[in-house]
Amino acid sequence: MSQPWKTGQWFTSPWNWEPEVRASFNFPARIRIHDVTLRDGEQQTGIVFRRQEKVAIARKLAEAGVHRIEAGMPAVSAEDEAAIREIVALGLESEIFSFARCMPADVELAKSCGVHGIITEIPSSEHIIRNAYGKSMDWAVKSSIDTTLAAKEAGLYTVFFTIDSTRSEPEVLLDLIEKVATEGHMDAMTIADSFGGCTPQAISMFVKRYKARFKQPLEIHCHEDFGIGVANTIAALAAGAEVAHVTVTGTGERAGNVPLEDTVMALKCLYGVETGIRTEKFYELSKLVQELAGVQAPPNRPIVGDWLYRIESGIVTMFHRRCRVVEPLEYIPFKPELVGRPGVDIALGKGSGLANIEEHLERRQRTATPEQANEILSRVKQFSIENKRLLTDAEFDQIASAVLDAA
Repeated sequence: MSQPWKTGQWFTSPWNWEPEVRASFNFPARIRIHDVTLRDGEQQTGIVFRRQEKVAIARKLAEAGVHRIEAGMPAVSAEDEAAIREIVALGLESEIFSFARCMPADVELAKSCGVHGIITEIPSSEHIIRNAYGKSMDWAVKSSIDTTLAAKEAGLYTVFFTIDSTRSEPEVLLDLIEKVATEGHMDAMTIADSFGGCTPQAISMFVKRYKARFKQPLEIHCHEDFGIGVANTIAALAAGAEVAHVTVTGTGERAGNVPLEDTVMALKCLYGVETGIRTEKFYELSKLVQELAGVQAPPNRPIVGDWLYRIESGIVTMFHRRCRVVEPLEYIPFKPELVGRPGVDIALGKGSGLANIEEHLERRQRTATPEQANEILSRVKQFSIENKRLLTDAEFDQIASAVLDAA
């Protein structure tokens, strides 16, 4: 690909490909996407997924090619346990994981559900162990060792997950990992920016320290409290982490988890890193999760927002009309079909220009003189200002007819 920043599907920045920029990248040969919508995503206030809803979401995640699905935590409820069992029984191409506290009983329950692997959590910062759990670091270490050994005995792929990793002292956290890796067991390790308080540079630093000391694959789990969870996740991957934890459309506690769509599309279009995810499934998948969760993403949400490619601005509408045939990526960064979303649409409102009027008149096979077009535009703007919204097709028809039929 001679110009990887400009393909038939996207047009991003050539700066991304400057040798000076790419020199520090150490992306692994294969990146895996681990979706936690059915567990961490459901922790968003007010979201409840019933058993069949979890099954439906799991099917769609698998259709999109998501490598690993964290189907839930069986200890939460009998319904969650039943959902995990049913998802496992589907025989999806995705590997099915469950979440567990650092308790051997949770491991036993996960094993009985038939999952491929387990994410077992323990708090890792001394302050949260003391203040939130009322425990000691010795308790955290012993619980981690006992539980990971139980997971190994159960034949489960074991991912050791440290809550609040990024508010731990780096060397304290590395020493905790060392004890689990040597006295317990871990097939992989997850660092969690549980409260979104880390920077990409700091994440990268820790990944490099981890890689210098341990051979087990590293996974990254970030939250969006400061809006840089995607950047943190990609920084970890660029430093050598192998697995990214995500949720559909950023569902999750507080500001949410790292969005699946943003992460995969950034890797693909900005970094040239293929994950094998079927991005054309993103819009459909997002709409399903929003419907079942009872939430609605902002219309300008990246990648999957309903109005992301609905253009009101007169200038951008002019770009669209001039370029849509010869160079459609001149005014949008990626083609809508790349993520399965609706195409570009032209809206009518306060910000519209003559190009918007021309577009809508052409759709109706009507023509106007320059004076008539300007009058229609003036009335469209005034209507939008007075009503503080866009116009419907019927409202535009009424305005256009009033001007054109009066001639």
